[in-house]
Amino acid sequence: MIDYLKDFRIGVFITIIAIVTIALGAITDKVLRYFLYRKLSNKEYDATGFRFLKHLIITVIYILGFAFALIQIPEFKIIGHSFLAGAGVISLVAGLASQQALSNIVSGIFLVIFKPFRINDKITINGFVGTVEDINLRQVVLKDAENNRIIIPNSVISNQIIVNTNMHDTKCCKIIEIGIGYDSDVEKALEIMKEEVAGHPLFIDTRTAENKKQKIPLVVARVVALADSCVTLKAWAWAKNSTDGFIMYCDLLQSIKKRFDEADIDIPYPQRVVTLKK
Repeated sequence: MIDYLKDFRIGVFITIIAIVTIALGAITDKVLRYFLYRKLSNKEYDATGFRFLKHLIITVIYILGFAFALIQIPEFKIIGHSFLAGAGVISLVAGLASQQALSNIVSGIFLVIFKPFRINDKITINGFVGTVEDINLRQVVLKDAENNRIIIPNSVISNQIIVNTNMHDTKCCKIIEIGIGYDSDVEKALEIMKEEVAGHPLFIDTRTAENKKQKIPLVVARVVALADSCVTLKAWAWAKNSTDGFIMYCDLLQSIKKRFDEADIDIPYPQRVVTLKK
């Protein structure tokens, strides 16, 4: 009977600890989310470190709650005390966690410290393009153009080449490349491309005052290759960010094609000259 009461009391204590831990974790999450929401009103505020710290604090709360619950069970008192001991936490986690999990945590810490990208940056990793939505102890969450969520482990990111379109400078240069026929008027085609790029509402002038003094043109368009079937032309168009750049690029392809048709400038299919020997 005494053992039964003792077990019952232990069960009650563990239940109370579990409820308190869950409640404390939820309250902490809401409080930190509230402060984060207020901070995000400032567009210059970097939420990367704050969100990572939020995940870390909540994880520590659950670890401590689990440790206190273990202490209530006589058979697990030593393990519980190990959780609460500073050096014991590291050794116990290292023993129980897998190498991959530890690698993700360490990589996540390095990502926050060195900041190759931040929350809301548009990046390309391992062929995936998306906006950074979250960085936590295990993974980075990207949101792509189709509103999909791409989950990439931190350890994978540490070994990849990262393309960040928002680091230090958000401007985006889109290259408009079109091939025209050898019988078409090259000068006229280049002038059309310059006019269409300069006239687009999303195009921005990136020239400095010194560039303007040197009379560098607003839009640069050049012949870049004499290919097998066409003369390849390129124009460089700047937008304030990658989103505007993509919209501008699509619009320019359409408007330049229309102007070329009106000016009888041919965009040829691939052609081959075949000589038959007798």
